[in-house]
Amino acid sequence: MRSYEMRYVVGFEETNVVGNVYYAHHVRWQGRCRELFLREYAPDVIAELERGLVLLTLRVSCEYFAELSAFDEVVIQMSLVELLPHRMSLRFDYQRLGASGEELVARGTQDLACMRRRGEKLEPEAWPQSLREALLPYQEAGRI
Repeated sequence: MRSYEMRYVVGFEETNVVGNVYYAHHVRWQGRCRELFLREYAPDVIAELERGLVLLTLRVSCEYFAELSAFDEVVIQMSLVELLPHRMSLRFDYQRLGASGEELVARGTQDLACMRRRGEKLEPEAWPQSLREALLPYQEAGRI
């Protein structure tokens, strides 16, 4: 399975008093990974956000398997789990890079909806074609 990858080095400001990464940063990194994907593969969607398109996060989760510390190098791997006309599910695997290879330290998911702002209302909208096409190479086998 192919995944979109974001490489990241943990900074001191992301750790707590004990020295490990504060749990909420994992969710923030999921959002950053999504944003970089849009910037790289579907920049027209970013422009469409200014014209009333809304990418609504419906649900976020993260399961933790190991702690991260300052200066750990992490690869966040995003893949498409499910793509429906105006909803999708994404998976995020957090791999710590080390001398012995990669170690899965966390796994997250997000459910999203595509909406359009029409006056005071939000209404379901089909995903922009450019985004659909950009995501398909990152789909998990047998899921769409």
